[in-house]
Parts: sequence; structure tokens; C-alpha cells
Amino acid sequence: MGGGNTFHLVHQLHANNLIEAIHEKVQGGTPFVGWSAGSNVACPSLRTTNDMPIIEPASFDVLNLVPFQINPHYLDANPDGHAGETREARIEEFIYINPNLYVAGLREGCMFKVENGKMEHIGSRTCRIFKKDMEPYELKSGDDFNFLLK
Repeated sequence: MGGGNTFHLVHQLHANNLIEAIHEKVQGGTPFVGWSAGSNVACPSLRTTNDMPIIEPASFDVLNLVPFQINPHYLDANPDGHAGETREARIEEFIYINPNLYVAGLREGCMFKVENGKMEHIGSRTCRIFKKDMEPYELKSGDDFNFLLK
């Protein structure tokens, strides 16, 4: 499932009654590959997207293929002259309201592979992990990411 605007993608998935159908196919063994907005829809909700809400979907609920949230294209940088919030600050707001969810800040060129109940991180950059009442921390390929699936 490709990228684009997550709100528009989720709107289309709901409008065409595809959420349950895709979820059932994946649970039945059909592989799911998602990037950018497609990685957001693998989560319980679209609420950790970076996109503008250009359209209102019927629900923020999505495929729930993994029990954690992904923030794709995660950046640490705060550009010179930018006086707004960082991604980290926005994610910290999210986990404050959603204390039971992990958020994985997935950097460019990286992916998660979930197969046979195990998950691995693939890519040369680290992944930033967020959870309420925990300091954000970095994990790299080869580290254990399976805790995110519980």
C-alpha cells in the first residue's frame, strides 16, 4: 500500500469498505507491504501521521495489523529558524493522551518486517521508540523489536 496523504487514503479505505477485507486477508496470510501512509494504516489508527487533514475519514481506525503506532519519515532535526514543534514534541503529546501505546519513529530508508510473530528492523538508521513515562530511546537493526508486537 503506497504513500500519499494518509487522511485521503483512510477516507478511501473506509468509503470502499476495505478495512475489514484487507485485515482479514492479511490475517489469512496475504503479505502486506506499506510505506509512508501505507505504514500508518498498518497501525491501530492514523493518529501518528505527518499529513495535513485534507479530508475527514469516517474513522481514524485503520487496519490494526500491528499493536503500536508508526511515525514514518521520522526526523530529529529542527530546521534553522523553525519556531514550531518538533516531531518528538508531537509524539510526546500523543503518548501523553495514549499512555498504553508505543510509537516507533521510523526513519527514511528503514522498514519493519513482521513474519511468523516476529519483527525485525531493516535499514542503516536507528528507530526512535516512544512510550509514556519513558525517555525516548534508539534501537537499531539487530536489536529486539518484538516487544512492540505485545
